[in-house]
Amino acid sequence: MQHWQETLSYDFSNPMIDSTFTPDAIFFDIETTGFSPARTSLYLIGCAVRKGQILVIDQFFADAPSEEQDVLLSFFSLLEQYQTIISFNGIGFDIPYLKSKCETYGIKEPFSSHEFLDIYKQVTKMKSLLHLPNLKQKSIEQFLGMEREDIYNGGELIEIYHRYVRTASERDLALLRQHNYEDVLDMPQLLTVLSYPHLLGGDFEITSLYANEFTSYEGATEKELIFELKNLHHLPAPVSCKKEDFYLMASGYESKLVVRLYTGELKFFFSDYKNYFYLPDEDYAVPKSLAGGIAKEHKKKATASTCYTRKNAIFLPQYGAVLSPAFRAMYRDKKSYFELSEEFVASKEMQKEYLLHVFSYLM
Repeated sequence: MQHWQETLSYDFSNPMIDSTFTPDAIFFDIETTGFSPARTSLYLIGCAVRKGQILVIDQFFADAPSEEQDVLLSFFSLLEQYQTIISFNGIGFDIPYLKSKCETYGIKEPFSSHEFLDIYKQVTKMKSLLHLPNLKQKSIEQFLGMEREDIYNGGELIEIYHRYVRTASERDLALLRQHNYEDVLDMPQLLTVLSYPHLLGGDFEITSLYANEFTSYEGATEKELIFELKNLHHLPAPVSCKKEDFYLMASGYESKLVVRLYTGELKFFFSDYKNYFYLPDEDYAVPKSLAGGIAKEHKKKATASTCYTRKNAIFLPQYGAVLSPAFRAMYRDKKSYFELSEEFVASKEMQKEYLLHVFSYLM
């Protein structure tokens, strides 16, 4: 087994990196000859830790499949010094793979005593916002403007490793080492992509709220409500996302959400329809206790779809029971609306609750 260690100065000035990559955290990434632990071998584990303003990278390499247990034990010896494990899809692949290898060799797996941060898991719902073809590490690196010398993916390196085992080629060894080295070296910078889920999770301040009128493609005058936000974490690249009535734009420390408003009449449906009469002439429902003086021919027992009152106002759309009272165009509509009221305009709490709902719907 070979062990390489390199120390280098690193820029920890980005708040997302500095606050997440703490001295008790360790990045790691593994290289294998396939996905199945039972039928493939582990040949390389790369790690990165922080020592003040210094980045330390360790790599443990198996010159032959027979050395994979040595690689495991060397990695575990380093791992026991740290509390938080940071990875890219480590929860989905790397850790289950290593646990299986532990069972094979009768080694006690060390992961149960650690905390985990999986960058991939954090951004897995961000694909529509980031506009990426996939969420592979290299794709996110490109999105963040990161460059690397390595041109191979893990699958392409499998044959190179098999060839190295047969020939001990220094060129093949350099290719294998370089790929893993850059994976680990780039992981701290990958942390900046977490600013997007942080934003959508509520790390923002609402700085302004105003209405705007625009002309639709059909020539009609419509209204929209615009929320301007201050992002608490810097977004490394501009993004935008549009869905139904919502359009989100975000860049740097600023975001803007545009919501198309509905102006007109909507219905509020009462849930206890058995206690109401529907009045066809007036087209609304009244409680039975108030319908005693109404002639039988002018009232009928309300149903779930006819038990409503109507209101003409300006409304915001929502796709769940977020703010109430909730109005609908039809009883079974999934989309509901709530009134754009003075209370909503004055309440940052209500606005933030609504924005979190919209962000969840967008993703």
